[in-house]
Amino acid sequence: MNNWVVLAKKADFKGLAKKLSVDQVVARIMVNRDIPESGMEAFLHPDMDRLHDPALMVDMDRAVFLLMQAIDQKKHIRVIGDYDIDGINSTYILLKGIRRCGGTADYAIPHRITDGYGINPDMVDAAHEAGVEVIVTCDNGISALSAIERAKEHGMTIIVTDHHQVPYEEREDGSRIEKLPPADAVVDPHRSDDRYPFTDICGAVVAWKLITLLYQEYRVPKEETLGFLENAAFATIGDIMPLLDENRVIVSFGLPAMAHTKNIGLDALITRTGIDREALSTYHVGFVIGPCFNASGRLETADMALSLLMEEDAAVAAKKAAELIAINDERKHLTVRGMEDAEALIESQCMHDGVMDRVLVIYVPGLHESLCGIVAGRIKGRYYRPVFVLTDGENEVKGSGRSIPSYSMYERMNECSDYLLKFGGHPMAAGLSLSAAEVEGFRRSINEKCTLTDEELTPEVVIDVPMPLSYLTIERIRGLSVLEPFGQGNEKPVFADRDVEIRRLLYIGKEKQYLKLSLLSKGVCIDGLYFGDGAALIEALVGKYGEDAIDGLFEGKPHDAAISFTYYPQINSFRGTDSMQVVIDEWRV
Repeated sequence: MNNWVVLAKKADFKGLAKKLSVDQVVARIMVNRDIPESGMEAFLHPDMDRLHDPALMVDMDRAVFLLMQAIDQKKHIRVIGDYDIDGINSTYILLKGIRRCGGTADYAIPHRITDGYGINPDMVDAAHEAGVEVIVTCDNGISALSAIERAKEHGMTIIVTDHHQVPYEEREDGSRIEKLPPADAVVDPHRSDDRYPFTDICGAVVAWKLITLLYQEYRVPKEETLGFLENAAFATIGDIMPLLDENRVIVSFGLPAMAHTKNIGLDALITRTGIDREALSTYHVGFVIGPCFNASGRLETADMALSLLMEEDAAVAAKKAAELIAINDERKHLTVRGMEDAEALIESQCMHDGVMDRVLVIYVPGLHESLCGIVAGRIKGRYYRPVFVLTDGENEVKGSGRSIPSYSMYERMNECSDYLLKFGGHPMAAGLSLSAAEVEGFRRSINEKCTLTDEELTPEVVIDVPMPLSYLTIERIRGLSVLEPFGQGNEKPVFADRDVEIRRLLYIGKEKQYLKLSLLSKGVCIDGLYFGDGAALIEALVGKYGEDAIDGLFEGKPHDAAISFTYYPQINSFRGTDSMQVVIDEWRV
């Protein structure tokens, strides 16, 4: 059972609420999110004027100068991006922006399986053979030393735009020396000598900042610069950047721009997915539209998604959108099958004397290589422990890992590096390859070195405010909207109530797989919706109160059955009437 923990940060909530003209609950949540009092006004009221100056990035002026030189001299420019949401949007921004200024530009996106991540020497050689004189990377390049050295050998101009951590070499005294690639300009806010005030931006935002300055030089109208705002927002959400500082501004203004996009391809995709444009949220971008882009890079080629963004014929765009959705549907099917196969193998591969390994290493032959990370993430979510999912690559076993906060995956892999051919990543995620003969040794070794305790293997549910349902009002629920958009770094608040009386139960959903509970809290009656495992909840209620009592609740017969739960409140508008309801997440009987 999950541990429920209530955040108990102290502050003058009443004073903050009065000063900021918000409800005390809103003030408390901002304190919980560690937003300083000095930044609360900006958080509540995002403003485009608060975007940071692109010129503050080191080498940004140099990058603009080199691009202008290449454009004016009619040099062949190639943009090299990446195969995920961020890389695709970054490539689109640079490609469109350079062409708008009169540049001769094309692009290349690496293939996930045959090329791997980012620019590589083979891609550089191909560009040289095609007569490319200038390469601009986006969402990659900061760690591509060999590829960029190859480009310099060919006499090419290289501009790196990236947002990932700069590689470093650690000295014996613990100090670190950054290892920047030998490019003509390296634009990355994570450079130690950079002055940019907010480093947690995605690659598309870095690309957008570059084009912003380029447009200024070529006197392109500002509204055309703002045309890329929706792409910057799309990538910020899709790359799971924290929705704080200027990211909050970008997403706050970028979502409405996406909803009413003038991009024919993106418009077609939104239409085909059936999203209500007026309600477009970070959820739709992250879990409906975004996966269609990522699926192209996983199962086919990311060129399909970029081609959709570049499309100017509405009929063709509709067909391309349908193809992306079909690929994502296939990805979903393969993921479900991969999950089933992985779970079936856990008992034979990860159980010893009835005890599950603390680190799961699951070898699933036949699983599509690009789906290892997704399956690992889902297995981690179900079992709450570090997970490596492996499958057969072309010449070796390859896979991905997903971790939990108390386990630094990259550090632990370092301890078992003798078993691995190649690996990389960070504390929460990793990629690796090894020979099939070493899989069992790696599984044994990484578990022997694991020091995770039972407490660390128990997930926490962090509650922002223990708020009785009786405290809810329609006005208070509407007031929570000032906290949106929700996402990484600004998660949707978690509220909780305990020992709430259940007055009635009702199955809902096309297959009657969900539950609607009529709840009574201190005289206030409100509906609760539960979209999780309804059967498990009913089983727990029956175990506590008996089958007859729960059957009676389905028939509307009162009983003293009660439930504790975490929730988020909503306003249900039906036939012109607004009413309150809550969506239940975690529960206890």
